[in-house]
Amino acid sequence: MLPSRNRLRRSADFARVVRSARRGSSGTVVVHWLSENTANDPRIGFVVGKGVGGAVVRKRVTRRLRALMFARISELPPGTSIVVRALPAASAATFAMLGKDLDHALGRATGSGQPHRSGGATPRAAFAQVSR
Repeated sequence: MLPSRNRLRRSADFARVVRSARRGSSGTVVVHWLSENTANDPRIGFVVGKGVGGAVVRKRVTRRLRALMFARISELPPGTSIVVRALPAASAATFAMLGKDLDHALGRATGSGQPHRSGGATPRAAFAQVSR
């Protein structure tokens, strides 16, 4: 679970990030990245719509994305707001594939053109920490 200070909650916050952020996509996710000049902790939100699948599938995809972002949160600059939107292909993706696609989309959204490299915990270790 992401700490409370690192979660986007309000609909207006989601809309602001999606509307005015830079976007990067891959096969299974779209990342909306908004950098603001504040000292606040990075905040992350997830959008997993019905096109991804039924409730059980959507929840599984959300848990996986949350675990992957938990492992990467220490690398995010302060004042960053991110919305991770799952595409229908995310329902069939493995944990490793989601991690690879998420890194690629983060790299594209930051404008570096290079895939984001997670120097934190491995996906399995992050998932084990979150699922406790």
